[in-house]
Amino acid sequence: MTLYTIYLKNCSFFARHGVLSEEERLGQRFFVDAELEVEGGEALQSDQIDDTVHYGIAFEVIEEVVTGQRRYLIEALARDIALALCKRFPQIRRAAIAVRKPSVPIPGILDYVEVRIEHRP
Repeated sequence: MTLYTIYLKNCSFFARHGVLSEEERLGQRFFVDAELEVEGGEALQSDQIDDTVHYGIAFEVIEEVVTGQRRYLIEALARDIALALCKRFPQIRRAAIAVRKPSVPIPGILDYVEVRIEHRP
């Protein structure tokens, strides 16, 4: 069996995730990386987009999850992205999702907080 990996890097969305009410009211940008390990199947032979993970559709799946229901934890958000991608594309064997939140409400200076999860269906 041949596996290959598709990367979607630094996908950016405006959303309202977080524990504090101000995070819901104001919203902010969230950044997502998706690393999708895909079973080769027919795609490598057929050279047809319908036989692989169409990354335009994968982006749309990520966008729907991120801009949809509010979540308090970016850990839950990352998990839900992985589950949605694996449901839409059954040829995914592993989904590693990183969610970055640059504007965290803590008294300190940092670039962002990031959570990374891996899901194997």
